[in-house]
Amino acid sequence: MKISVFGLGYVGLSNALLLGQHEEVVAYDIVESKIDTLKKKKSTLDDKEIIEFLQSDSVNVKFTSNFSEAVNHGEYLIIATPTDYNEDTQHFDTSTIENVIEKALAIRPDATFIIKSTIPVNYVRRLKEKYQTENIIFSPEFLREGKALYDNLYPSRIVIGEVSERAQILAEMFKRGSHKKDVPTLLMNETEAEAVKLFSNTYLALRVAYFNELDTYAETNNLDTKKIIEGMGFDPRIGNYYNNPSFGYGGYCLPKDTKQVKAEFYGVPQEMMTAIVGSNTTRKEYIAEQILSRKPDSVGIYRLTMKAGSDNFRYSAIHDIIRYLEKSGVEVIIYEPRLKEKVYHNIKVEENFDAFNEKVDIIVANRMDEVLEAVREKVYTRDLYERD
Repeated sequence: MKISVFGLGYVGLSNALLLGQHEEVVAYDIVESKIDTLKKKKSTLDDKEIIEFLQSDSVNVKFTSNFSEAVNHGEYLIIATPTDYNEDTQHFDTSTIENVIEKALAIRPDATFIIKSTIPVNYVRRLKEKYQTENIIFSPEFLREGKALYDNLYPSRIVIGEVSERAQILAEMFKRGSHKKDVPTLLMNETEAEAVKLFSNTYLALRVAYFNELDTYAETNNLDTKKIIEGMGFDPRIGNYYNNPSFGYGGYCLPKDTKQVKAEFYGVPQEMMTAIVGSNTTRKEYIAEQILSRKPDSVGIYRLTMKAGSDNFRYSAIHDIIRYLEKSGVEVIIYEPRLKEKVYHNIKVEENFDAFNEKVDIIVANRMDEVLEAVREKVYTRDLYERD
């Protein structure tokens, strides 16, 4: 089958490589430098499986910055462009999706689209009416940063937002790329599929927020958070997983998806969706207060990424904590080896860890790392299990 992919972030690139095992894939991105890098079989993302697959000759993916070439190639056009949350409109910005659809339909009026980007509920239905076509299908992604291709190779489930023969064909296409046997497959209407994506991520955010608030209570009352969590985890309904306290949920999906779900509830009675969003803000404020209670003159931020294997700075919870610290007047210094700049958003960046350590009174780390073991006494973290 011939497939075209538009947008080569975590979702698009991982899908292109997944499908490239068995299908003929053309992968497009508007950023030419990204295409040039991928053509050299070098990854633009920090993802072990993506790096490995790009080196494989058995994966059939052609990278291009020629939009028309990509449109004319595929029997199905997968859209994986970013849909950031707009704080002003309190809604996802879906303009990148519509831009692809409009330009593609001008070239091929019979084009069929599979949307992989995260979208609001009822969005596909509105698109079908707007463009007078039934050839728009939503199939949600359930991926982690740094593990995007792995999660596609070993999917928890495959969801297709359509109940039809072609939906079954698409489900089988994604299953062909899977390295896991007996992947659960669900066909449902588009609005239900849209809701599955948003409510899945909101539940994950709820779980993060829950254990973070548990940790806030335990730390405030001088209790052992780890013992409490371990005692809870033996209940199989709770389980000993996804329970490691952090500075707050971050990443590309959870912050924006929880806000979108909250917006979806306009006019619908609810308390929890508002609380999930608010809890994350409260947690970050609490973490900043705990750091400042140690009365440091200088605070070192160890890494801007939220977790190991991620290269995402932009949506990291640490940014809000930095802002709180700056407002207090304390000096903030960042250690982030991925940054080449000496200054990041007007904050000093130190590329040498030893020099960084000497300049700061306390090191703030969302997740522990081997290099921090030697200076553990000056590290502030809520990482109990040294896992994401």
